[in-house]
Amino acid sequence: MNASQQVDELIRKTDDWRGDVLAELRRLLLAADPAIVEEWKWMGTPTYSKHGLICVMNPHKGKVKLTFDKGARFKDAHGLFNAGLEGNRRRAIDFFEGDKVDVPKLKALIKEALAYDASKAKGK
Repeated sequence: MNASQQVDELIRKTDDWRGDVLAELRRLLLAADPAIVEEWKWMGTPTYSKHGLICVMNPHKGKVKLTFDKGARFKDAHGLFNAGLEGNRRRAIDFFEGDKVDVPKLKALIKEALAYDASKAKGK
């Protein structure tokens, strides 16, 4: 299976509310930029990259975690990050049952991540 098929399978097998959240996050990430690459790494983790790693998403018991690799560098103007706040590199959003994905705010955060990724690519 290719990466896209593996992510499809993960979403299908996550047959509760978490699968719905994974599908929505995936749709937003892939729609943000046609050059985003979806990969399957680290023994079962959907990853999203352009010039470098943007983020990863995982279902966990009781939550879905969306982790931005360089999230500590972002302004996060809407305060979406609610996990990993103590680190100096990654930041995450934990979605729990009943949480709604704030699409406009998440789109803004993804655009910020893409802009940061592009700025680092220009510096190479």
